[in-house]
Amino acid sequence: MINFRRSAAVLLGLLATTALTGPVPAAADEEQVAEPPRVELVLDVSGSMRAADIDGRSRISVAQQAFNEVVDALPEETQLGIRVLGATYKGKDKKVGCQDTQQIVPVGPVDRTAAKAAVATLRPTGFTPVGLALRSAAQDLGTGATTRRIVLITDGEDTCAPPDPCQVARELAAQGTSLVVDTLGLAPDEKVRRQLLCIAGATGGTYTAAQSADELTGRIKQLVERAGDTHTRAPTVVGGTDACESAPLLAPGVYADRESFSEHRYYRVPVRAGQELRASVSMALDRPVNRDYGVLLRATAADGRELVRGADAGSGRADVLSAGLRWSATADDEATTDDEDTSGTSPTPGVEPTTVCLVVSNSFAARPGTAATPGMPVELTIDVVPAAGTPDGPDLGRGWVLLALLTVAGLLTGLVAGLLTRWWVATWREN
Repeated sequence: MINFRRSAAVLLGLLATTALTGPVPAAADEEQVAEPPRVELVLDVSGSMRAADIDGRSRISVAQQAFNEVVDALPEETQLGIRVLGATYKGKDKKVGCQDTQQIVPVGPVDRTAAKAAVATLRPTGFTPVGLALRSAAQDLGTGATTRRIVLITDGEDTCAPPDPCQVARELAAQGTSLVVDTLGLAPDEKVRRQLLCIAGATGGTYTAAQSADELTGRIKQLVERAGDTHTRAPTVVGGTDACESAPLLAPGVYADRESFSEHRYYRVPVRAGQELRASVSMALDRPVNRDYGVLLRATAADGRELVRGADAGSGRADVLSAGLRWSATADDEATTDDEDTSGTSPTPGVEPTTVCLVVSNSFAARPGTAATPGMPVELTIDVVPAAGTPDGPDLGRGWVLLALLTVAGLLTGLVAGLLTRWWVATWREN
């Protein structure tokens, strides 16, 4: 009976709180990270990997040596998988050859002996279905709250599109799967470089050209170790709207979204009297765009009046544009609700908060032939903290004593200078 009464009291308290404060904002997930880092190495074993142009050795032998060294040095907590493409089909039927991708080591705690044995048996064979291999690798890694990484090692561009590997990378990023693809190129080919740059850029990864066995081994080790360093909870996926009234209500946290070219996207944040809103936005250039572009972040009142803004611009050399702003609920009386008490320095329980609209805008323009969908990746960071108090007026504090001393010294200096001048004039007249 006592437990029942306590439960009822708690339930009534929650209902009363909800009635006073309005709808609860969507919150970024803050659970503790429990999953280990998950990485999959994707190796091109197509026929071109037979070329012996890396330190006088074939590309496949260099890649196999690098894999062995990486597996030996793998951190214990990292779960690793290995997928290959173009490794089994020796025929000429492109339709069959472009389905040739297999996972030879499942993602999980690694059996080093079995993994190295599986890689050692690989022989360059068939086509290069990079797009299909990336899509399959994403499925191998699965979904979860933390970032997964794919490390793609290839010496050539996809010979099986569709699916186009760059478009596959954009689709994976747009799904909010928290997937990063790093690419390693083994051939000094400009078309391959552009394709690998596009794949990496679409998912926030990196591209590296490896021209020696040491470069390849070192870079793979670095990327696998980075999987542990960047093993953080992924941003919460949210969908902005084209108007403030229908925008999602957000709590402090980190959010991910996609925005089309030259679009305005709205989000809402509740801010109480005595609180300060701090927000920033970053947009990555994951595809070719025209020169001269910018990102604008604005905070507006519900009626559309602008409160503050932040902006960033580029001209073809920036990979990421970022803008930020700060606004206090006590800074503009007209932006607050009628019932708010703006005299305090901390939020007042039970007082209706101000709804601030955050508007993310961009001036990107796609080059001819550039895909417009999915939109450009957006990361929005929101925080609401107690507002910093501002002084009522200038206050010199202990500086008043120094000012008084300087004043007295100035008067004495002027008096002495006047007496000396008078004496000198009198003496000059007598002589």
